[in-house]
Amino acid sequence: MPVKQEIGIVVSNKMQKTIVVKIEDRYSHAVYSKTLIKTKKYLAHDELEECTIGDEVLVQECRPLSKRKRWKLIKVLSKSSLIS
Repeated sequence: MPVKQEIGIVVSNKMQKTIVVKIEDRYSHAVYSKTLIKTKKYLAHDELEECTIGDEVLVQECRPLSKRKRWKLIKVLSKSSLIS
């Protein structure tokens, strides 16, 4: 079974070794053909605490690490230009 990987934007890094990643899914409406965006937020494990808000990251599904944390950070694709 292939491992699920997603690209998303870091929304929060206020927890220890945990980030919140926003993943957008774009799809076309069946009847009206309008492009819609479905947004989902996931908690991901960031062992080295290297992410900041606004970073584009690659996360991968893994075993449950806590009550809501089922994803882990694979790599930071691009750093944010925001000053924090």
